[in-house]
Amino acid sequence: MMQLVFSDAQYWEDFLPLTFTRPVAAMRCGILTFAERWQKILENTEVTYFTETYLQDKFKSPEEKESLFLVPNFLPTETVIQQIKDLKQGEALVYEDELIAAKINMKGFSLNQIEKMTDIKEDLVFFKRPKDLFTYNHHAIDFDFDLLTKGRTSQELSSTNGFLGDKKDLFIEEGAYVEFSTINTKTGKIYIGKNTEIMEGCHLRGPIALCDDSKFNLGAKIYGATTVGPHCKVGGEVNNIIIFGYSSKGHEGFVGNSVIGEWCNFGADTNSSNMKNNYGNVKFWSYRTKAFEDTGLQFAGLIMGDHSKTAINTQLNTGTVIGVASNIFKPGFPPNLVENFSWGGLKDDERFKLDKVYEVAERAMARRKVALSEEDKAILKHIFDTY
Repeated sequence: MMQLVFSDAQYWEDFLPLTFTRPVAAMRCGILTFAERWQKILENTEVTYFTETYLQDKFKSPEEKESLFLVPNFLPTETVIQQIKDLKQGEALVYEDELIAAKINMKGFSLNQIEKMTDIKEDLVFFKRPKDLFTYNHHAIDFDFDLLTKGRTSQELSSTNGFLGDKKDLFIEEGAYVEFSTINTKTGKIYIGKNTEIMEGCHLRGPIALCDDSKFNLGAKIYGATTVGPHCKVGGEVNNIIIFGYSSKGHEGFVGNSVIGEWCNFGADTNSSNMKNNYGNVKFWSYRTKAFEDTGLQFAGLIMGDHSKTAINTQLNTGTVIGVASNIFKPGFPPNLVENFSWGGLKDDERFKLDKVYEVAERAMARRKVALSEEDKAILKHIFDTY
């Protein structure tokens, strides 16, 4: 079995705060994470990660052997997939002057092993910043939908539901419960994962991915392109968001054009603006340049790191970036950058004490029958001490 080595070299810092707690390949976009997608494409590949030192105890390091070295954060065409499969030892593929795939030996790892480089001529959907995850999510949903459903038969949609579109663009996995809702695939494909629940009165307008063991609460209004990862609860109104997994936005309130990590919770009536009053372009904080950068987008809402929470009636400005394990509960709008471990959400608020962070995480994770591991604690401690 070929060892697949996912490289974080170029992009890890650009995806902060989402990558404080994971490699780039472990982010979700479409239906799958980048790692899951490549494992499916390349068929039973052994997955390892070439990432930040403090993440390696949780995310398996490469062994010293022949490997396929891969930058994971793009959607390949059929031609590029074949080019990757056809690579021989010492050969590499380059896209826009950056190496994205190479067949090398991880023993004595060096890119000097590469003897032949081939440029990819096709245009690829490439994800380089957090904003790209929601901006290009419709492409990822289409890609994953075809990848996961090819040659398979969907479960039947119950006759209690209203349906618009072509049934081939709807796929329902086993164990899903969908009753008395409206499903519209005219605007994009809809994937409903295993053991999911779409409660009565929901309105879904594709493209949408509801991943395994997640649910849309009563009367939810879901606009595409939206991905809700596994073990989530979503209610109220959302538009073009990605939730990696294990997070809850269970109540009324609007969130749009956003990316939300794992183990986050939105208090009832939390609202996140996704457009400025002057209709201008939105800026997001860049941890690499330590400045707010123009996204080039008129619609951009929120980027939220893992384990962060908002209190009831929280109001978030357009272009807000929230770090890891922040707890936002003070009145008024928090700033557009909420620091890691903020206790309150305002600038210069005290920090959320690390032992209390562990306590809250353990309780939240226990509700999903997941334990906070020693590796998780070490990652949180490193972020607390370093950033």
